[in-house]
Amino acid sequence: MLSACPPLTQDEELHWLALLLVPGLGTRRASQLVDRLRTPQAIFRASRSELEGHGLPGSVAQSIASGCTFDEAVEQQQKMMEFGAAAVPIGDPRYPPKLRDIFDPPVILFAKGRIELLQTIMIAVVGTRRPTTYGTAATERLAGELANAGLTIVSGMARGIDTAAHRSALSGGGNTIAVFGCGVDLIYPAENRKLAEEIGEKGLLVSEFPMSAPPYPQNFPIRNRIVSGMSAGVLVVEGAQYSGSGITAKLAADQGREVFAVPGNITSKMSWAPNLLIKQGAKLVQEWNDVVVELEAEDRRRLIDEGRNRLLANGFDCDESPGPSPASLPSGPAAELGRKILATVKVDAGIHLDRLLEALEGHSPSEIMAVLFELEMLGLVRQLPGKNYVKVWAE
Repeated sequence: MLSACPPLTQDEELHWLALLLVPGLGTRRASQLVDRLRTPQAIFRASRSELEGHGLPGSVAQSIASGCTFDEAVEQQQKMMEFGAAAVPIGDPRYPPKLRDIFDPPVILFAKGRIELLQTIMIAVVGTRRPTTYGTAATERLAGELANAGLTIVSGMARGIDTAAHRSALSGGGNTIAVFGCGVDLIYPAENRKLAEEIGEKGLLVSEFPMSAPPYPQNFPIRNRIVSGMSAGVLVVEGAQYSGSGITAKLAADQGREVFAVPGNITSKMSWAPNLLIKQGAKLVQEWNDVVVELEAEDRRRLIDEGRNRLLANGFDCDESPGPSPASLPSGPAAELGRKILATVKVDAGIHLDRLLEALEGHSPSEIMAVLFELEMLGLVRQLPGKNYVKVWAE
């Protein structure tokens, strides 16, 4: 995680906004200009001929040289201040590192909420706006468990799977980011207003579109490259043959991200996208660990370190030498469940996950799986093939 950095000055923010608003410039050209001239201030100081020398068309170079977008940039600043949004430009250390590396990264992200979430390990969960009961249940389970494992759930706050993913992450106290296809101050669909307010308080709302930009249909495929680009991978739950979730999965593959899919009923048209992706090589997902094991080694190490910190905050003793015992774990809901698991799992004989769930009656499967993951990270429990668990230390 990067350390906190000072926010942009008003003048710096104004120049970034003015650059974003230049007509005809486009994301790719704007990024190239920033790479070459380093700052928006330097870009606006350049002459028309200098800008044309960097490959800009004459009309675009003239727009920059004339500074015609600064009045609109001032209006954007006012709207941001009223809504409580912040600008995170591509040169900002808070900008998502994975997103910066895609072919056409946004020049600016408009954000409201916990901006520090842009530096977390993210996994996108996407799917149809018209999910089946199975699709909704699978999303709620997987998104909740992945959030409990320390991943930030990214989605587009659309109806259906997106909404279920955000709500599941929040309900378990996890992190979530909603990426808009309109201005971050406009709620689309309107039925998700309360959800957006909750995400703005507990998670993060993000958009590359200026404040008050309408939700035009063409914005959403553009938005999808951010959903995939800022994430370590994309999990597709349900989608028809030509669905937006399939587009997001293709973008993820093009960006070098992992693609995951939940298998579906072959008689359901909503299973077309995930089942086809699996045939094409996407990782089949039945449980949250199917995603975690495919993450890069560096991301897995971060999850382990952050998991240890969470356990310390919850009162677990993380000293592995000579090793904690169930009796040494202090009180608390997570610690109490951890003690029950450690008392049930044996050193010399594996116990299957199904039997473990039966033995821990009164706790939900997601709670048990979350604590199991934390115990694995501590080196107290190890998973064997076939979903069997053993304790790795003796009392």
